Amino acid sequence: MRILILGGTSFVGRAIVDEARETGADVTLFCRGRTGPEVFPDLPRRIGDRDAGDYAALGDDVWDAVVDVSGYVPRHVRQASDAIGEQVGRYLFISSNAVYRPGCGPGSDEDAPRLPAERDTEQIGADTYGPLKVACEDDLLARFGQRATIVRPGVVAGPYDNQDLFTYWVRRASRGGRVALPGRPEQPVQVVDSRDLARLVVRLLADDRPGAFNAVGPAEPVTLAGLVETCAAAAGTHVEIVPVPPESAPPRFPLVRTDPVWALTFQRSAARAHAAGMPATPLAVTAADVLAWDRERGLPPLSVGLSPEEEDRILAGA
Repeated sequence: MRILILGGTSFVGRAIVDEARETGADVTLFCRGRTGPEVFPDLPRRIGDRDAGDYAALGDDVWDAVVDVSGYVPRHVRQASDAIGEQVGRYLFISSNAVYRPGCGPGSDEDAPRLPAERDTEQIGADTYGPLKVACEDDLLARFGQRATIVRPGVVAGPYDNQDLFTYWVRRASRGGRVALPGRPEQPVQVVDSRDLARLVVRLLADDRPGAFNAVGPAEPVTLAGLVETCAAAAGTHVEIVPVPPESAPPRFPLVRTDPVWALTFQRSAARAHAAGMPATPLAVTAADVLAWDRERGLPPLSVGLSPEEEDRILAGA
């Protein structure tokens, strides 16, 4: 297969490129050339800028499929469709579980109600990210119909993570000891291994399969406390979970959902994705691989969570 990837040098895109190459696909990257310029030096790159609407580098080449990892606002999808609509067979869009309305019950699938589409802003934030992705999905389906495929990941975990949501807990559990948890230990949580997501994407392209697919994991349901304990086991440490008041920690704490309605976002069904070929890497394996990668890169500061000093102050008052 000849696959064009819009993005491809950061985290999810990188995993998709790795998997596509493993299957022998001929991969071309379209990117700005700013993120990960040292990654995949042997692959052809077409340099452009989606924010500026610059797709000239694509020329009139044709591909069996395009994977859109970097479309966040509907203009991105419309302009990409205009630029390559007749030059590509299937258009696979990486959307998000954030498209769904809150409050859908446990086991909700791809037919659950979505949020209203947002077309009046390109400012991406907590309140607009999901609605903007809804608009992207709608525009893609209107243009490509049965040639469109939509993958809706939940929280993604794995090496090269650039969001730190799972990496925070892996690193924290590796230190062992008393762990401050500003939420409910029994809260359900879902994370999907980036490599499982990548295998789903490549399988869907190989099968030329349309439709929408929830990419969530792991295979077995897990609580937030269970996730931390699994991370500790992977690191060979022991932890004591200490629930602390949510207000004692920064808002939007990694993987914590204090609102029971929003906690339902971690109980979606991945049955359709598994039936289409998505594997399920054990959570312990994901944790061990993330820990090894994090240590190899030198444990740089994380963008979320608590520093050890902040956690010690909170635990002192627990």
